[in-house]
Amino acid sequence: MSQFNHWLQYSIAGIFTLAVIVLITSCMKQEDYSDIPEITFQEFNLVFDNGNVASKGLLIVSFTDGNGDLGLRPGDTLPPFQKNGDYYYNFVIDYYEKQHGRFVKIPLDPPFSARIPYLTPEYPNKAIHGIIVDTLQMNPAPVYDTVKFVFFIYDRALNKSNVDSTPPIILRRP
Repeated sequence: MSQFNHWLQYSIAGIFTLAVIVLITSCMKQEDYSDIPEITFQEFNLVFDNGNVASKGLLIVSFTDGNGDLGLRPGDTLPPFQKNGDYYYNFVIDYYEKQHGRFVKIPLDPPFSARIPYLTPEYPNKAIHGIIVDTLQMNPAPVYDTVKFVFFIYDRALNKSNVDSTPPIILRRP
Protein backbone atom coordinates (compact mmCIF):
# COMPACT_ATOMS: atom_id res chain seq x y z
CA MET A 1 0.00 0.00 0.00
CA SER A 2 2.85 2.41 0.68
CA GLN A 3 4.13 1.95 -2.89
CA PHE A 4 0.68 2.93 -4.17
CA ASN A 5 0.63 6.05 -1.95
CA HIS A 6 4.13 6.93 -3.13
CA TRP A 7 3.05 6.48 -6.79
CA LEU A 8 -0.13 8.49 -6.15
CA GLN A 9 1.85 11.38 -4.64
CA TYR A 10 4.17 11.48 -7.68
CA SER A 11 1.19 11.25 -10.08
CA ILE A 12 -0.62 14.10 -8.36
CA ALA A 13 2.60 16.16 -8.30
CA GLY A 14 3.14 15.40 -11.99
CA ILE A 15 -0.40 16.39 -12.94
CA PHE A 16 -0.11 19.57 -10.85
CA THR A 17 3.23 20.43 -12.50
CA LEU A 18 1.80 19.77 -15.96
CA ALA A 19 -1.23 21.97 -15.17
CA VAL A 20 1.06 24.79 -13.99
CA ILE A 21 3.19 24.52 -17.16
CA VAL A 22 0.10 24.61 -19.39
CA LEU A 23 -1.25 27.59 -17.46
CA ILE A 24 2.04 29.49 -17.69
CA THR A 25 2.56 28.81 -21.39
CA SER A 26 -1.01 29.77 -22.21
CA CYS A 27 -0.52 33.06 -20.34
CA MET A 28 2.70 33.68 -22.26
CA LYS A 29 1.04 33.06 -25.63
CA GLN A 30 2.55 35.33 -28.25
CA GLU A 31 -0.07 37.72 -29.55
CA ASP A 32 0.18 38.42 -33.27
CA TYR A 33 -0.79 42.04 -33.84
CA SER A 34 0.40 44.44 -36.50
CA ASP A 35 3.16 46.87 -35.51
CA ILE A 36 0.84 49.59 -36.79
CA PRO A 37 -1.64 50.27 -33.99
CA GLU A 38 -5.30 49.46 -34.52
CA ILE A 39 -8.25 50.99 -32.69
CA THR A 40 -11.94 50.17 -32.43
CA PHE A 41 -14.71 52.36 -31.05
CA GLN A 42 -16.39 50.61 -28.10
CA GLU A 43 -18.86 53.09 -26.63
CA PHE A 44 -19.56 56.67 -25.64
CA ASN A 45 -21.35 57.40 -22.37
CA LEU A 46 -22.85 60.78 -21.58
CA VAL A 47 -22.77 62.23 -18.08
CA PHE A 48 -25.53 64.70 -17.20
CA ASP A 49 -24.86 67.00 -14.24
CA ASN A 50 -27.75 69.43 -13.86
CA GLY A 51 -30.55 69.84 -16.32
CA ASN A 52 -30.95 68.05 -19.60
CA VAL A 53 -27.62 68.86 -21.28
CA ALA A 54 -24.59 66.55 -21.08
CA SER A 55 -21.62 68.06 -19.25
CA LYS A 56 -19.10 65.40 -20.29
CA GLY A 57 -18.72 62.15 -22.14
CA LEU A 58 -16.63 59.04 -21.71
CA LEU A 59 -15.04 57.88 -24.96
CA ILE A 60 -14.09 54.19 -24.78
CA VAL A 61 -11.78 52.76 -27.45
CA SER A 62 -9.96 49.42 -27.66
CA PHE A 63 -6.46 49.17 -29.15
CA THR A 64 -3.81 46.67 -30.22
CA ASP A 65 -0.15 47.17 -31.10
CA GLY A 66 2.26 44.40 -32.10
CA ASN A 67 5.48 45.98 -30.83
CA GLY A 68 4.00 47.86 -27.89
CA ASP A 69 5.50 51.25 -28.72
CA LEU A 70 2.45 53.15 -27.56
CA GLY A 71 2.40 56.07 -25.21
CA LEU A 72 4.62 58.94 -24.23
CA ARG A 73 6.42 59.82 -21.04
CA PRO A 74 5.83 63.29 -19.54
CA GLY A 75 9.35 64.31 -20.63
CA ASP A 76 8.77 63.31 -24.26
CA THR A 77 8.53 66.88 -25.51
CA LEU A 78 11.45 67.08 -27.94
CA PRO A 79 10.77 66.90 -31.70
CA PRO A 80 8.70 65.30 -33.07
CA PHE A 81 6.68 65.30 -29.80
CA GLN A 82 7.10 69.02 -29.04
CA LYS A 83 4.20 71.16 -27.83
CA ASN A 84 2.18 72.51 -30.78
CA GLY A 85 3.75 69.87 -33.05
CA ASP A 86 1.82 67.35 -35.12
CA TYR A 87 2.74 64.49 -32.78
CA TYR A 88 2.47 66.12 -29.34
CA TYR A 89 -0.89 64.40 -28.92
CA ASN A 90 -0.79 60.67 -29.66
CA PHE A 91 -4.57 60.23 -29.28
CA VAL A 92 -6.03 62.66 -31.80
CA ILE A 93 -9.73 63.42 -31.37
CA ASP A 94 -11.59 65.69 -33.78
CA TYR A 95 -14.93 67.17 -32.81
CA TYR A 96 -17.84 67.51 -35.24
CA GLU A 97 -21.24 69.20 -34.83
CA LYS A 98 -24.24 68.41 -36.99
CA GLN A 99 -25.18 71.73 -38.53
CA HIS A 100 -28.10 71.97 -40.96
CA GLY A 101 -28.04 68.23 -41.67
CA ARG A 102 -24.28 67.66 -42.09
CA PHE A 103 -21.33 67.18 -39.75
CA VAL A 104 -18.85 70.06 -39.64
CA LYS A 105 -15.41 69.77 -38.01
CA ILE A 106 -15.06 72.35 -35.24
CA PRO A 107 -11.53 73.38 -34.24
CA LEU A 108 -11.19 73.58 -30.46
CA ASP A 109 -8.62 75.28 -28.25
CA PRO A 110 -7.69 73.34 -26.25
CA PRO A 111 -8.50 70.27 -28.33
CA PHE A 112 -10.07 67.04 -27.10
CA SER A 113 -6.86 65.26 -28.18
CA ALA A 114 -4.78 63.67 -25.43
CA ARG A 115 -1.42 62.09 -24.65
CA ILE A 116 -1.60 58.37 -23.92
CA PRO A 117 0.93 57.57 -21.17
CA TYR A 118 3.85 55.21 -21.82
CA LEU A 119 2.49 51.66 -22.12
CA THR A 120 5.41 49.52 -23.37
CA PRO A 121 5.63 46.31 -21.31
CA GLU A 122 8.86 45.19 -19.65
CA TYR A 123 8.61 41.55 -20.72
CA PRO A 124 10.03 40.23 -24.02
CA ASN A 125 6.68 39.97 -25.83
CA LYS A 126 5.86 43.63 -26.39
CA ALA A 127 2.49 43.06 -28.10
CA ILE A 128 -0.25 44.87 -26.19
CA HIS A 129 -3.99 45.34 -26.28
CA GLY A 130 -6.28 47.24 -24.00
CA ILE A 131 -8.93 49.87 -23.51
CA ILE A 132 -8.57 53.66 -23.47
CA VAL A 133 -11.18 55.64 -21.54
CA ASP A 134 -10.99 59.40 -22.09
CA THR A 135 -13.24 61.94 -20.38
CA LEU A 136 -14.30 64.75 -22.72
CA GLN A 137 -15.62 67.90 -21.05
CA MET A 138 -18.61 69.34 -22.93
CA ASN A 139 -18.48 72.81 -21.36
CA PRO A 140 -19.72 75.15 -22.53
CA ALA A 141 -22.61 73.25 -24.07
CA PRO A 142 -22.49 73.35 -27.87
CA VAL A 143 -25.12 75.29 -29.81
CA TYR A 144 -26.00 72.19 -31.84
CA ASP A 145 -27.27 69.14 -29.97
CA THR A 146 -25.84 66.37 -32.20
CA VAL A 147 -22.10 65.74 -32.30
CA LYS A 148 -19.62 63.01 -33.15
CA PHE A 149 -15.93 62.37 -32.57
CA VAL A 150 -13.42 61.07 -35.11
CA PHE A 151 -10.16 59.70 -33.67
CA PHE A 152 -6.92 57.79 -34.22
CA ILE A 153 -3.65 57.16 -32.39
CA TYR A 154 0.06 57.41 -33.19
CA ASP A 155 2.74 55.10 -31.81
CA ARG A 156 6.27 56.33 -31.01
CA ALA A 157 7.46 55.30 -34.50
CA LEU A 158 4.79 57.75 -35.77
CA ASN A 159 2.69 54.96 -37.27
CA LYS A 160 -0.90 56.17 -37.55
CA SER A 161 -3.67 53.75 -36.63
CA ASN A 162 -6.86 53.37 -38.57
CA VAL A 163 -9.40 56.17 -38.12
CA ASP A 164 -12.63 55.38 -36.26
CA SER A 165 -15.55 57.45 -35.00
CA THR A 166 -18.51 57.50 -32.69
CA PRO A 167 -22.01 57.33 -34.08
CA PRO A 168 -23.99 60.59 -33.85
CA ILE A 169 -24.44 61.59 -30.19
CA ILE A 170 -27.43 63.64 -29.00
CA LEU A 171 -26.34 65.82 -26.09
CA ARG A 172 -29.77 66.80 -24.76
CA ARG A 173 -32.18 64.60 -22.87
CA PRO A 174 -35.67 64.41 -24.40
